Order: sequence, then structure tokens, then C-alpha cells
Amino acid sequence: MAAIPQFTAHNGFALPAVGLGTYGLRGQAGADAVAEGIRSGYRLVDSAFNYENEGSVGAGVAASGVDRSELIVTTKLPGRHHESAKARTSIEESRARLRLDATDLHLIHWPNPSRDLYGEAWQALVDAQRDGLVRQIGVSNFLAAHLDRIEGETGVRPVVNQIEVHPYFPQCDALALHAERGILTVAWSPLGRAKEVVEEPVIVEIARAHDITPVQAVIAWHVARGTVSIPKASSADHQRANLAAASVVLDAAEVEAITALGRADGRLFDADPAVHEEM
Repeated sequence: MAAIPQFTAHNGFALPAVGLGTYGLRGQAGADAVAEGIRSGYRLVDSAFNYENEGSVGAGVAASGVDRSELIVTTKLPGRHHESAKARTSIEESRARLRLDATDLHLIHWPNPSRDLYGEAWQALVDAQRDGLVRQIGVSNFLAAHLDRIEGETGVRPVVNQIEVHPYFPQCDALALHAERGILTVAWSPLGRAKEVVEEPVIVEIARAHDITPVQAVIAWHVARGTVSIPKASSADHQRANLAAASVVLDAAEVEAITALGRADGRLFDADPAVHEEM
């Protein structure tokens, strides 16, 4: 398998262009899928406290047989744990459930701005990093104002902002802002409305031109834009196909053609970070 491209943040922290999403992967089957994915070549595994699968992810990491130092395991702090003391306990719980000496990348899952505690949650992550509980810290679903505030209050800039990005919601402005600041963009739901997306004529044509599947064409689009994608895949065949897509090179016209599929109402659901609350 060809080497997976990597993208580097402002502090030198690097992520592979394609990681393994784990939403919905639970129990022994989930652990087995994670272990198989790691054996297939994944080095980034994405989880969250609210996915209720940190135990399975940790078991999969342990069972994979791959040296711990090669892996980046991400998890996320839920909205109900933003208060300082709750955040610290949540971080400790995630580390224990994942069976890790430290979480590699810990994110605030959503800013939940109406509660106005995300600054407190960020300080808790800054402190946890200082104390060695986590290695790198970032955010998810943060808008520019949220990013400005946490850096202004702490002097610490996130290495990652994990946001909704897919062909129907390409997030051009957010990607440009992140690139300017050296913040890595990680795309959740990178395939969007997958059944609809893979039937888009432009994506089908690009896939045909490269002798790949439409799903692989979308993953290659993310790579071309410098975005880390974390598609979920439980079967070994799909896992390997997604990884293989990282080495597919699209030209600028192909990238723009897929980006042009963006829609004003392209979000998967009503999840505008300016108002959305997720506890």
C-alpha cells in the first residue's frame, strides 16, 4: 500500500489524510473492526465520549498488535462535561476507557455557545495537556469567533477543528481560515448523504476516469483539499478501499467540479454550531 499523505498543524503535529471513523462501532464487533482497520494500515482512529464506544476502540487498539507509538487515537469531550471539574473527570474517564496512558488527541465536541462554558472546557484541556493526560488538544464544530475566544483567553491554539465537510457542504471559508492559522481540518461525515452523493454524475465520471469507486473519488477530493477524512467502515474491504483512495490524485478541475456540488442547505441536519447544543 502506498504511503498515506500527512498534513501538519502549526506546532508540527501531523495527521494522516485518512483515518478510521468509529461512530456506531460498538461491542466486540466494534473492537474487531477497529483492530482490523489498524492492521490494514490506519494510524488515526476517531472516537468520542458520546459515541459510547471508547471501551471497544481501546480493545481494538490493544488487539491490533500495532505498536502504540504508531497510533493516534482521538476522542471528544461532551457538552455536559464543559465545567472545569467535570471536564477533568471526563478526560480521565476517556483515558481509562480507551486503556491508554494518554489520549493522543482530545477535542471539545461542540461549543454549545448558549451555555457559554466552552472556554472553561478549553482551559481544562490545556491543563490536561500540561499534566500529561493528553498529547494534543483541539476542537470540533467551532466557528471563527469560538476559535478566537479560546486562543485569546489561553494563548493556546487548537491543532485540529473537526467539522462537517462533504461535497454538499464544502466549507470553503472554514478551510481557508484553518489553513491560515495552521489548524488541521478533519471532516466528519466526509461522504455526506453517501447514497445521493455517489450517484452525482460528476463524481461518477471522475471515478470512472480514475478507475476507482465514487466513494474513493470523494475521499480523494478531501485529500486534494488538505482535509483529513474519517469515513466509518466496518468491513475490511471497505476499510482498505478507503485507505487506497488517499493515493489517488485529482486535478484542480476535478476538485472544483466536486466542490461546485455545494448547496446552501447542504448540512446533514440542523447543526449550525452558532446555535446547536449537544450534551
